[in-house]
Amino acid sequence: MLPESRELCQGHYYGQVSQKGLILFALAGIFWGLPYFFIALALESFSTPSIVFLRTLLGALVLIPYAAATGGLKPALKAWPYVLVFGAVEMIGPWFLITEAEKHISSGLAGLLIATVPFFAVAILAIFLKDRKALRPRPLGGMVIGFAGVATLVGIDTFAGHIEPLYVLMVVLAAMGYAIAPIVANIKLHDVPSAGVIGVSMAIVAIAYSPFSIPRLPGELASASPASLMAVGVLGLVCSAAAFVIFFMLIKEIGPAKATLITYVNTAVALLLGIVFLNEPITIGLIVGIPLITIGLIMAGGREREPELSKA
Repeated sequence: MLPESRELCQGHYYGQVSQKGLILFALAGIFWGLPYFFIALALESFSTPSIVFLRTLLGALVLIPYAAATGGLKPALKAWPYVLVFGAVEMIGPWFLITEAEKHISSGLAGLLIATVPFFAVAILAIFLKDRKALRPRPLGGMVIGFAGVATLVGIDTFAGHIEPLYVLMVVLAAMGYAIAPIVANIKLHDVPSAGVIGVSMAIVAIAYSPFSIPRLPGELASASPASLMAVGVLGLVCSAAAFVIFFMLIKEIGPAKATLITYVNTAVALLLGIVFLNEPITIGLIVGIPLITIGLIMAGGREREPELSKA
């Protein structure tokens, strides 16, 4: 997700939300929680490069005309070096890592691990950008508790033989990319409309993956199941193009700070779909780790109130 402002990591979550804002919030949370389930379905017929290629191609075909119509395409093309960097750390790396990892771990676990993005954002702001707000006890404490939850989950389920740490690490690396990309965009692309950045990024990613996917696509498409074909379509049109457009509308309606709270909805949707429709197990690691990760997200995502100055 691409935030439109530095307030994403610094804003308050207080204040009322309109009915339109609540509807957009629900839609954005659902749409961003769907990819993990549909990646699992797509993997039944398609290779990882083909899934990423088709997803970004479909997204670009929708978003580039939208960006052109709203005046966001030309600024994005002018800023193409930074758009390329954004696309690399937001999509080229993460979407390959997540898709490949889901061959070996559950879709629900992948969605849960991606919810660690705020922890990495806090760490990057604190360590590399020396952000004083990120150095405060609450966000730092949330980061520590959240990572402890991930470590507990992975440790318990690895010992029990439910998961292999390598594939967990792949998703964690993807989460790091998701944390870095918005910071790059905020610093280098804050004047470029988001639709242009995402649309051009998706076109770049599709071009990058085309040599690895196009040679095998005819065979994959010919033998693909209806469920996998549907999944690829949903990934490109709903989970990428529509999800970004709705998220931009949500930011405009309620602000970037409140919009980040869809992280909680994303995780719930991913876990629920995996458990109900893919029969993914509820492991001891999940039972122990989820509460710690949730507490960490709440602490890392909020902001401590500024101390009031004495009027004496």
